[in-house]
Amino acid sequence: MTDFKDLVSLRRSHRKFTTEEIDAEDVRLIMRAALMSPTSKGQRAWQFVVVDDPMDIEKLSDAKDMGSQFMKGAPLAVVVLGDPVQNDCWVEDGSLAAVAMQYQAEELGLGSCWVQMRGRGLADGTSADTVIRGILDIPENFHVLCIVAFGHKADERKPQNEDRLKWEQVHASKW
Repeated sequence: MTDFKDLVSLRRSHRKFTTEEIDAEDVRLIMRAALMSPTSKGQRAWQFVVVDDPMDIEKLSDAKDMGSQFMKGAPLAVVVLGDPVQNDCWVEDGSLAAVAMQYQAEELGLGSCWVQMRGRGLADGTSADTVIRGILDIPENFHVLCIVAFGHKADERKPQNEDRLKWEQVHASKW
């Protein structure tokens, strides 16, 4: 098991994946991390759609105009959803779950990348939310926060550079 301080340094966004499928046990561990993530008032009100069908992933990659096309090469995508009526902290809770999945994937040696969908869409005005709901038959009350793409890394990324940390943006007690 990797120490968390090392895991934080190693986790980088990967947008290139091999064609190798992700082991079912690894998918379970990734989803376990999401389901164990902290939530407001312990509500655990998020929902997740695990997508491994290449055609559906390709359709999801076209849900917005820019920044998601790389998903066409991912063997796995997890759509993170929330119901704003049920939970006013759905964005925060979903974000925590998405990051938990990414750290779990890194610990397993897998790559991942967050794809922002909330507030994004197509040039014709269609929201990414509408497109994704149509592809995956998601009920109207749920909104899409993001999609996290996962796969075996097809590229190498250097760990975070400690010398580039912006410690001047950390304030003690007061600004």
